[in-house]
Amino acid sequence: MRQGLLVLLLAAAIGLAALPSHASKKQREAATRAAKPSPQQAGQAEARLIEVYQLLAAAQSLQALDKAEKLVGDFPNFQLAQLLYGDLLALRKQPVRTLGDVPGSLSPESAGNLLELRAESQARLKALLERPPPGAIPSEFVSLSARNKHAIAVDASRSRLYLFENRPEGLALVADYYLSLGKSGVEKALAGDLRTPLGVYFITSNLDPKLLSDFYGAGALPINYPNMLDTKRGKTGKGIWLHGTPPNQFSRPPRASDGCLVLTNPDLLRLIQTVEINTTPVVIAQQLRWISASQALSDAKPFQAALSAWTQARALGDMTALLSHYSQDFDSYGKTLAQWAEQLRAEQGKITGSGLELKDLSMVRWTDVNDTMIVTFGQVAGGSRSGPIKRQYWMRQGTQWKIFFEGVVK
Repeated sequence: MRQGLLVLLLAAAIGLAALPSHASKKQREAATRAAKPSPQQAGQAEARLIEVYQLLAAAQSLQALDKAEKLVGDFPNFQLAQLLYGDLLALRKQPVRTLGDVPGSLSPESAGNLLELRAESQARLKALLERPPPGAIPSEFVSLSARNKHAIAVDASRSRLYLFENRPEGLALVADYYLSLGKSGVEKALAGDLRTPLGVYFITSNLDPKLLSDFYGAGALPINYPNMLDTKRGKTGKGIWLHGTPPNQFSRPPRASDGCLVLTNPDLLRLIQTVEINTTPVVIAQQLRWISASQALSDAKPFQAALSAWTQARALGDMTALLSHYSQDFDSYGKTLAQWAEQLRAEQGKITGSGLELKDLSMVRWTDVNDTMIVTFGQVAGGSRSGPIKRQYWMRQGTQWKIFFEGVVK
């Protein structure tokens, strides 16, 4: 049945032909029910576009035409909706063979725009049909503290951004949005390579749209690319933002930015009104792996043992044991391991004998050719109510975990 639904919906979205007359009533009803927009999506332009697709899949072309006409009336700059509306008008007089069934004598620019709109349609449908398992989370989110009120995960293969709320019972998926990525794809390595970075990042600021050009739409949320792992690997470039679109453009093709993550202005505004600066993690992956929260914690047990040993050594002032947790190529804003060791010794007097507590501990994992854990916590000495917010980057070396960066979150 799932394969049948896929065929029906893709036929509706890409072929735009009505279901064959021999399609069963059950198939038509299932196609109409498929991927019903969530309450969080209700009223959004994409949900209304999907409703048109659903009506087409159920062979209700007149109703689809009516919905499409209202959609383009409300969002006249939604080019994909305009294209679909044009096809629906043409469908009243002749068969429509493909999305944007227009004469072949198009200029190269127009032909390119048409291919981009088709790619956008396919990306939206792919994310619609391949939904995350109920209750699952991206494997990167090992554990988030109460300070991390929200989290963001991007699946590049689906051109999709997933927004989570961190509730007392755990992460809950509250919304997801189509987005555009770099013209040359992902895995940014160099300045100007037109790629979107892959990794774990944090939103660092909220830029006032009044100070930006119209190109960025409703605003911009910069992230901390290059992060410490990127820097360790020699990656270059800067200025990676989540931002909106110009007034005359509702959305952009799946690959259209210089490396930024581009959302529609309504979707970006929802993020701006929701997420927090410095505490909202942003995971950008080629493809997200969805697992249970309990499995994410279970997979991280060996690391948690290493972190516990570091905490104990720090609290006891055992410098030999403490330094054994640091990598020889450690760097903290230019400080070598030897220089960092001196700083640790100077700080030990404030901690030894009074104990040490890691408050608001969060752990986010990144796995590619290496296994990395990004840990953020408040370092609070016994008897104190607060302390500096620190972030560590640990990397697994064989069976051991080693810290290659540690510093105060600025």
